[in-house]
Amino acid sequence: MNSKSILIGEDSSVIQNLVKRVFELKNYRMLSAKNGQQVLDILQKEEVDLILLDLNMPILDGIDCLKKIRQLPTPKGQVPVIAITGNAPNYSEEEFKALGFQDVVLKPINFDTLFQKVESLLNQK
Repeated sequence: MNSKSILIGEDSSVIQNLVKRVFELKNYRMLSAKNGQQVLDILQKEEVDLILLDLNMPILDGIDCLKKIRQLPTPKGQVPVIAITGNAPNYSEEEFKALGFQDVVLKPINFDTLFQKVESLLNQK
């Protein structure tokens, strides 16, 4: 049984539900938020092993949310975060890493790629 927890911050219910289903099938515990503020609220109450963060969300976008996550005390402030975006051509992989993301997944999401990136990050712990 995999007891790892993943928090997805994504304002699209369709994407959120697809990602949750895929990872629940692999026995991950999934938490979800519709915006960056909800991500931060969940982090106050829950321990998570990894965050999937959409860049374009209402209230608090992914980049501002990540900045606030990185200001949290360790270990929460150090949780691996993968950016999910349809706008990646605007940023290089180096720019994502400079912002504090460990990796990036482009929309439309390739679930094999996403799963490999999540497994790779979680197996480093």
